[in-house]
Amino acid sequence: MTKVALNEMSASDLSRMIAARKVAPSEVMAAHLDRIDTVNPAVNAVISLRDRDALMAEAKAADDATATGWLHGLPLAVKDLCATKGLRTTYGSPLFADFVPLKDDLLAARMRNAGAIFIGKTNTPEWGHGSHSFNPVHGVTRNPYGLSVTAGGSSGGAAAGLAARMLPVADGSDMMGSLRNPAAFCNVYGFRPSWGLVPQDAEGDTHMATLATEGPMARNVEDIANLLSVQAGVNPEVPFGRESSDFANLLSVDMKGKRIAWAGDWGGAYQIEPGIIELCEAGLQVFSDLGAEVEAIAPPFPAEKLWHAWTTLRAMLNAGGMKPIYDNEFKRAQLKPETIWEIEQGRGLTAQAVYEASTIRSRYYAHMARLFSKYDAVVLPTAQVWPFPVEWRWPQSINGAAMDTYHRWMEVVIPISLIGLPALNVPVGFGANGLPMGMQIAGPVGADARILAMGQAYHLATDWPSKRPPSL
Repeated sequence: MTKVALNEMSASDLSRMIAARKVAPSEVMAAHLDRIDTVNPAVNAVISLRDRDALMAEAKAADDATATGWLHGLPLAVKDLCATKGLRTTYGSPLFADFVPLKDDLLAARMRNAGAIFIGKTNTPEWGHGSHSFNPVHGVTRNPYGLSVTAGGSSGGAAAGLAARMLPVADGSDMMGSLRNPAAFCNVYGFRPSWGLVPQDAEGDTHMATLATEGPMARNVEDIANLLSVQAGVNPEVPFGRESSDFANLLSVDMKGKRIAWAGDWGGAYQIEPGIIELCEAGLQVFSDLGAEVEAIAPPFPAEKLWHAWTTLRAMLNAGGMKPIYDNEFKRAQLKPETIWEIEQGRGLTAQAVYEASTIRSRYYAHMARLFSKYDAVVLPTAQVWPFPVEWRWPQSINGAAMDTYHRWMEVVIPISLIGLPALNVPVGFGANGLPMGMQIAGPVGADARILAMGQAYHLATDWPSKRPPSL
């Protein structure tokens, strides 16, 4: 029997082996650092990599230390939008090219307290704007399945690092598909939790800023569930909190009788490149074979209303949160055009416009609650395009239809993001171009465990990440 390399193993298997003292954290660290040395120069997923000797010293100290959590002794590279104490955090911006935080953000603190050894960061677009991970500080992240195309974003470095077996598990964040889109592009899993399950830091606005969340990424669903249990749980300093659970022990489900609604291209509202719908329908057949009832549905809500509400609320939050930088002419000159566009869209909004956008969101939430009384999950493609050339800033058109904003090409994630639904990207295989794709399985707010259990059933029947690892 062929021995599986440590960097090929799941984080859950590694955690169990470390706990049983069948393998040492220093061995796990060495295996992953060797892999990073081999493939990261071509992929550029892991950035701000720490000194190898220092990392090995930390790992050796963990060899005999008492475990503090599920991540004990595991190497982790944190997304570069999350502040990490003593480890450079740039947000992909030249304004923060040399910034070294004095404390961890809450997410980083929770993962560090669970025993993770931070080896560096994962690459992201500047400020996380756009689903293509390039920036003037660290350059572009390439897709392990095709080095000439994007790994997606904004958690592109995390997805590529997982796919290339440089990382055992990864964190990401998702406002507009950033945990799902790169996972689809890189043949891994990415989970956007119910909004509030993984809490934000008590900084800035925490009442109206309810569009973005952090969450886990991995090569299997068990790892997703275990990392989510580390990340989740109430932060008493912010509103709308949700209690964590032992999600890995809630992954068993009988799919017989489960009802899945297939929303496809939202009744033609979303332009989708050829071959993507067909792969998703093949993925849905897996659920049918497991006993679920899959039914195509009409568009649950007008797409243009969702888009209007989304762009209004997103622009409002960007304009408010980034006002200090924009108001400084020197700093504004160093912002990417897409970020300036977002801020300026928000600066021109009236209070009435924001209210009307929030009302649309409220009506849509109520509508989807009624839909979920009939269905256990709603499924959509995760992306509208295949991974595109790294030289592009963003796709200018789909099927000949012009995209009128830098993010219109990923509109298919909006029905989930707008109302904070839990959603799991699952891989659905590869196109004729040899590139990966995925579909997103979403449920009602609070149904995180149920969606992960459905994802686990799908994973056990498919396991695309291990069937088709990248050949680097």
